[in-house]
Amino acid sequence: MYVIVILAMIAGFLALRLYSVLGKRTGHEQEPAPRPADERAKVTVLQPGPASQNSGDSVRLAEGLIGPGAENGVRALIASDRNFDVPQFVEGAKSAYKMVLEAFWRGDRDELAWLCDDDVRASFEESITAREADGHVLDNRLVRIEKAQIVEASVNGRIAEVALRFEADIAAVTRDKDGNVVAGSLTDAVGTKDIWTFTRDIRSADPNWKLSETDEAA
Repeated sequence: MYVIVILAMIAGFLALRLYSVLGKRTGHEQEPAPRPADERAKVTVLQPGPASQNSGDSVRLAEGLIGPGAENGVRALIASDRNFDVPQFVEGAKSAYKMVLEAFWRGDRDELAWLCDDDVRASFEESITAREADGHVLDNRLVRIEKAQIVEASVNGRIAEVALRFEADIAAVTRDKDGNVVAGSLTDAVGTKDIWTFTRDIRSADPNWKLSETDEAA
């Protein structure tokens, strides 16, 4: 199971975009029904596909999933990890995008720890703690993901990194402890553009990818 992840929200002024938290970007908050821990363990975000006889064709067949300039990096990653499948990875990344946003929106620290590396997790937790101190509750919704594309990939020794550009529409509302709307609107979704970088030790028995960096896309 390959796992990808993440993002947090700007406390104070919810502009319905993903901004920085300690150098990382933050996401718009949502409050979906919490998922039990046993169900969370069964979630498959990224599953390695069987190595085909022509694994390099994964790059050729993934038209539109790889941005200009990223193809060589993807080929290097496939050469290092024959189970890396571009279409499957991107689909898993889209699922992870939703999972991470929802975990942050509902303040699920355990879920974020499972999906993110230590630095990103710490950034999310700081933002969640500040939000809770203000007595705010997030009522957000990921309306749709318009685009998910690999824009950079590399292998440095045993560490692989893949950066994806996400373009999505998010509707968000911040409420106070009494349920009154503080900011935002669920009827007006706003487009967001972000770059998420995921990292994995390809020689490790652990197949999970962790969110290691988030940035606002141009």
